[in-house]
Amino acid sequence: MVCLAMMLVMMIVECVCGRPRLPPLPMKDDCYVVDPEVEIFRVEGEAVILYFPMFMRVLEVRNIAPPTAKYFISKDNETAGMEYQGEGRVQQRNKELWFLPAQASDSGEYTCTYRNETYCITGSIMLQVYESTSVDMKKLSYPVSVTVGEEWKFTCPSLNYFNNTDGLIEWYKDSSPTALLPGRAGSFRWDRGDLVIPAVRRSHGGVYTCQLRVLINNQPYKVSRAIQLEVQGQDPEITTMTTVPNLSETSDTKIISSTDSTVHSPTILPPVIVSPLNGTIFESSHGSGLELFCVVSTECPIAESTVITWLINGRSVETSYLDRRALQGGRRVTRMSKGCQIEMRLLITMITEEDVKTELKCITQNMGGRQEVVARLQLEDSTFTWVVVAAVAVSCFLTVVSIFLYVLFKPKKNQKMDYFLARQNSSYSC
Repeated sequence: MVCLAMMLVMMIVECVCGRPRLPPLPMKDDCYVVDPEVEIFRVEGEAVILYFPMFMRVLEVRNIAPPTAKYFISKDNETAGMEYQGEGRVQQRNKELWFLPAQASDSGEYTCTYRNETYCITGSIMLQVYESTSVDMKKLSYPVSVTVGEEWKFTCPSLNYFNNTDGLIEWYKDSSPTALLPGRAGSFRWDRGDLVIPAVRRSHGGVYTCQLRVLINNQPYKVSRAIQLEVQGQDPEITTMTTVPNLSETSDTKIISSTDSTVHSPTILPPVIVSPLNGTIFESSHGSGLELFCVVSTECPIAESTVITWLINGRSVETSYLDRRALQGGRRVTRMSKGCQIEMRLLITMITEEDVKTELKCITQNMGGRQEVVARLQLEDSTFTWVVVAAVAVSCFLTVVSIFLYVLFKPKKNQKMDYFLARQNSSYSC
């Protein structure tokens, strides 16, 4: 019986451990609310597809909506709701919203809602569409940090929702109107539409823009993405033989004192990462999401030029193994009593065993210097929870077994004695 009890306990624990209980979602206006998506920035005149990856992932993990579910997308919390149906400029296609093309007036918060007779859940995303004449490409860029000498491949991000051909992708650097050519001075080469730098140098830093033309309903549209490349380290020194005159032996040379040649220039302090601290461990339960912030303190005049980026196991978020489960964005600058504070958000939609000991690195840099911190992911230790569950299961099982054994081996009463007592009781009653 003990072996049977232990087998039952193991089955219960295995069943429970295999599907951990997910944390409850917050509610607002009788609807469950999913954390907001990472804010996206686009340029007017281009085709834009608005989708909700974190919201859809929560529905999938929690097994909420059936595959045939219908979704309602609205702008700026419109309860009456404008349904983007038909063949207009803005069209809802199942769980996506298509702008053909996007305009600056499309900027705002969009909400995706799934509702049935008894359940309601919503997700939201902020869309910012800039006018093409006033946009700063750095605001539209995905930050990437690369070390001198490293080979780097640029992949045009977030274009899998468009039907594209690799040969149509063109790459531009900074504000140059001329597309980059493969093999130019040995700096670049193509790899099926990706731009590859075999050996990164300091001069490669800048904003790279990929563009392609897509056909939607037989109409041509332009789509573009920008990547800001920050190069770390110094180029290797080139040794040359040059003759330097000895000025101390020249009688006509006037020696300039250090006080005469000193130029006073303002000192730029390097940025300081306030949070997280180096060596921080971020814990989360299996199957739940995680929202992280890299908080940097810097001087306000150089806050806009201060770069902050997250790396996952040494790779950018877009090129890491967490690409489909991690999103970087939502940069925010806040003026404090002393200087400015910058936040860069990293969202991980679901934590699994694969993510244990994953290295998360936050890097920040400006003209004053550079700093980085390293943190790690870890699943919460649920051993105590499973011990309690096992103990309760064993107690319940042993109670049931004890009752069963008591009923099974309960001593039988003497029927003759019962009959005699019954006759005796009846005679007394007379």
